[in-house]
Amino acid sequence: MITIDHGPNLVAVAVFGEFELADYKEFEELVNYKIKFEGRVNLLFDLRQMTGFTVDVAWEEIQFSRRHAHDFGRIAVLTDDQWLAWSAWITQLFVDADVLVFPEEAEARAWLDAAEEAAQ
Repeated sequence: MITIDHGPNLVAVAVFGEFELADYKEFEELVNYKIKFEGRVNLLFDLRQMTGFTVDVAWEEIQFSRRHAHDFGRIAVLTDDQWLAWSAWITQLFVDADVLVFPEEAEARAWLDAAEEAAQ
């Protein structure tokens, strides 16, 4: 299950339990809309409550990242899990975006907000 929140040039996703393809498709739909009407988007992924993900989500994420390689500004990932931190680093190979892992949401949001302020 996921929750999605969004504002100008930002999409924030929190994952609870297993991240499934239907959840990822919901995320993709909103991001595609934001990119079409707002341009580059910053992302915040809160994966602290995620217990795992399905293989089809991993494959879809790779395809989506490649299709949108230049559509993201900054990607903040909230996690304490070293494997998820490593996978965030791997994601950076597919996208032209700054990707950082944070243990606390306030730090992540401050980093994303700084990007928005610099763009104005």
